[in-house]
Amino acid sequence: MNDVLSRLRGALIVSVQADEGSPMRETGIIAAMSRAALLGGARGLRLRSPEDIRAVRALTDVPVIGLTKQAQPGSPVYITATPQEVRAVAQAGADVVAFDGTDLPRPYAVAELIAEAHACGALAMADVSTLAEARAAYAAGADIVGTTMSGYTPHSPQQLEPDFELMRALAGAGRPFIAEGRLNTPELAAQALASGAHAVVVGSAITRPDHVTRWFSQALGTATDPAS
Repeated sequence: MNDVLSRLRGALIVSVQADEGSPMRETGIIAAMSRAALLGGARGLRLRSPEDIRAVRALTDVPVIGLTKQAQPGSPVYITATPQEVRAVAQAGADVVAFDGTDLPRPYAVAELIAEAHACGALAMADVSTLAEARAAYAAGADIVGTTMSGYTPHSPQQLEPDFELMRALAGAGRPFIAEGRLNTPELAAQALASGAHAVVVGSAITRPDHVTRWFSQALGTATDPAS
């Protein structure tokens, strides 16, 4: 493990992102939320655009996992799908470039994205949905994989809970991984670490108030009114 991954061992990594159209989708707000996450104990950040990465990199030297999210013609892959996007993320200051490492039809091969990240002096993190994808990513030269895409490919479990089965399979196969995806309580985050994760990413539950509000409003909408 190199220094960046060593610094992240056992760490909480906070994903500070906001969807297009969200009132939180401003770089200044992203930077402020990143500072708040660091004050709360985060030891790494996951950010989604070169602009956000540059702004936050000016504030801290903690490890940054960077990515882009952009639709690609003829492909469902949208997380850092091209070498150009890899380069932009790395040059903005990301220590680790995250990209879609699944078997979905893609404009560029996983190995090409990994090679570009390494050429730019960054580590390569493959966001995968299965153990087979993780093995393929490591064979192609990835430095670390994340469970990010489980539930977002048709060939992975479609469930509301985190994919602990995938985490245990990765740990059992001796494949280092970062746990991410639906880890929306402290207890689930701790369970992911206990399942063998190198580090744990938490996003929506910390940095997306619109998502969290929707969880509560939907729960109330389906609850039985005791007065009825």
